[in-house]
Amino acid sequence: MIERDFDIPFIADLAIREKQIQQNYRPLIAVHKWFARRPGTLFRGLLLSEFVSKPLRETFYHPNTLSGLRIADPFMGGGTPLLEANRVDCDVIGIDINPMSYWIVKQEIDRLDLKAYEQSAQTLRTTLENQIGHLYRTRCILCDSDQAEVKYFLWVKIKKCGQCGQSFDLFPGYLLAGDARHPKNVFVCPKCGELTETLDRRNPGKCRHCHTELTLNGPAKGNKCACPHCNAPNTFSDRKDGAPDHRLFGIEYYCAVCRPSHFGRFFKKPDDHDLTLAEEAKIKWQRMDPKYVPDDAIPSGDETDRLHRWGYRHYREMFNSRQLLGLELSARLIAGEQNERIRSALATNLSDLLRYQNMLCRYDTMALKSLDIFSVHGFPVGLIQCESNLMGIRDPNRGMLVGSGGWANIIEKFRKAKSYCDSPFEVRHHGRGKEFVFIKGEWIGDCENGSHSGKHRNVDISCSDAATVNLPPGSLDAVFTDPPYFGNVQYAELMDFCYVWLRRLVGESLPMFVNPSTRNADELTGNENMGRGLAHFTEGLSTVFQQMAKALKPGSPLVFTYHHNRIEAYYPVAVAILDSAMTCSASIPCPGEMGASIHISGTGSSIIDTVFVCRSTGTVPATWLPRNPAGVAALVEADVEKLRAGNVKTTAGDIRCLAYGHLIRLAVWALRKEWDKKAKTAERIEKVANWLLEFGGWQEVEEQLERNVAKSDLASRFMVADGIQTFGVEHAEVSF
Repeated sequence: MIERDFDIPFIADLAIREKQIQQNYRPLIAVHKWFARRPGTLFRGLLLSEFVSKPLRETFYHPNTLSGLRIADPFMGGGTPLLEANRVDCDVIGIDINPMSYWIVKQEIDRLDLKAYEQSAQTLRTTLENQIGHLYRTRCILCDSDQAEVKYFLWVKIKKCGQCGQSFDLFPGYLLAGDARHPKNVFVCPKCGELTETLDRRNPGKCRHCHTELTLNGPAKGNKCACPHCNAPNTFSDRKDGAPDHRLFGIEYYCAVCRPSHFGRFFKKPDDHDLTLAEEAKIKWQRMDPKYVPDDAIPSGDETDRLHRWGYRHYREMFNSRQLLGLELSARLIAGEQNERIRSALATNLSDLLRYQNMLCRYDTMALKSLDIFSVHGFPVGLIQCESNLMGIRDPNRGMLVGSGGWANIIEKFRKAKSYCDSPFEVRHHGRGKEFVFIKGEWIGDCENGSHSGKHRNVDISCSDAATVNLPPGSLDAVFTDPPYFGNVQYAELMDFCYVWLRRLVGESLPMFVNPSTRNADELTGNENMGRGLAHFTEGLSTVFQQMAKALKPGSPLVFTYHHNRIEAYYPVAVAILDSAMTCSASIPCPGEMGASIHISGTGSSIIDTVFVCRSTGTVPATWLPRNPAGVAALVEADVEKLRAGNVKTTAGDIRCLAYGHLIRLAVWALRKEWDKKAKTAERIEKVANWLLEFGGWQEVEEQLERNVAKSDLASRFMVADGIQTFGVEHAEVSF
């Protein structure tokens, strides 16, 4: 069982490594972007701990078959728990209210003739190259070849002065590229626009063309910029102006002829021919009668209101003419594919490609690459935007991909993802080295090896509200899930960006694509625009947990991950468990996110999830039932030591969330016998809050931790007998 057999240091070490480069450990996630995917190693560890009697370290790198077991995930998301369960031959049931979740998991788990897919995908890319490939060519400034390939077009937003009516650039800074991955720093001249390379970033000197002094900082600061023509102050991100205009000011390209002898990257100011090609793309697009480019309006929302403030009203306004032209042509080619599963795969590719083919992508001046629109979990609108080569670039000499954001990149990622289904592997570490251990006999899919004649598995996924799905009582062996966190990122608002395109291409006959948006009033995330608060979240989570509890066999686990910066966000968790007549038998720490993520780094947020294990019957070790904050502090310190043994360094935010997990588990234990699930939602939430207040919350635990740290003897940290109930040997396990 998980409570006894889950190996925290072992899984923590694997999980933290996986989250650094998740596609290297679980290539299948590259089928399509989904947010906050939990480590596959975590759920593999949970499954094997629960259903395999041998030590986890012995079974993790060996084939496992758990056929006959039925596993459900009511908050399917990107599908990680289901994929891990399917891989070891479990029957799986996946439910999610978001149609994009349904579509992505279906593409992850559906069998596919990979060779046929590759042939169709390459035909699509070749056809696009013949149609519009010349729009992504430029002249090399070193060898004068006109067949150099553009990696990235760089655009700056422009503003029309409210005083004199002339347009000007909104440069926040003039550094185009830093010297981290290029021999020198590349500056844009504020006067003539030419590029100059210099060793000194702080004192870049003068433009090598017009001798104007170069500068690091640009004129656009905050939301203000003075007009260079009349010096009148102007503000930008004004919704009255409509969607912003852009000017092409820079190009990073790739010259296969010069590459062998050239050190560094290739940069240039656009020449007249480059500008002519941009205009050609604009004219071609204006003459086209698009069928697949959506004309949907952007609805109001917590995230999308930022777009409205910048004047964006329709999704298509977030793309330039060349992007719209290429995406429309791509969609037409995909629609003509006769094989349904290959057509769906290519449509999924197009949907994922949108992340890089839009005018909200930014250029990383240090890493020298495009940052996709979801590099932060929102809709950041910058002043400098990056347009990637639609086809993608493959070096003919080295046989490798160059740059990111094109069809070649997406096809290769998808190929690796689906190849992993037939040959899944785990990564074993030996000091600084690592070994890819292929687990023969395990596979992912609805049919073995993508063949019609192979073994079929029971895969039941649906786009529906888990609160309304009725599963037969006693039909589930376990529930593993990663539920929404209260007040988290508005995934539906972000996924609409892809959904409106995918719906045009494949959704006409599919019931899950009938609505114009993925947003749903029954979503559990907090959303100010939709009036969803803590009570809504509590009621929804409780209803789903009750449904799952009824469907579980007696004593079978409901296991879920959770973390949040505020203890109030945990109250719904306690209420949902109590309403389901379950007891929390364990709260286990495990890394769930990457600390270097842009949306986490420097915020004080935790990367450590609490894995809550809940059952209707079972036992709990007596030492897990402290009577006061000192005892909770001892449990937290024990968790920290186990994580440290797994090479995980905990932060103050991590420790706080570990304490929250134990406090909620103890609240459930204390309140379970006299719990009234028929009481009003506010009253049930208040009951949990009051118990925590009486017990002593995080502040008292924190004070105890600080006192323990001050002690020189490490062993003294765990000698808090007055905080933990003491039982005789016969009472080492407490039944519930």
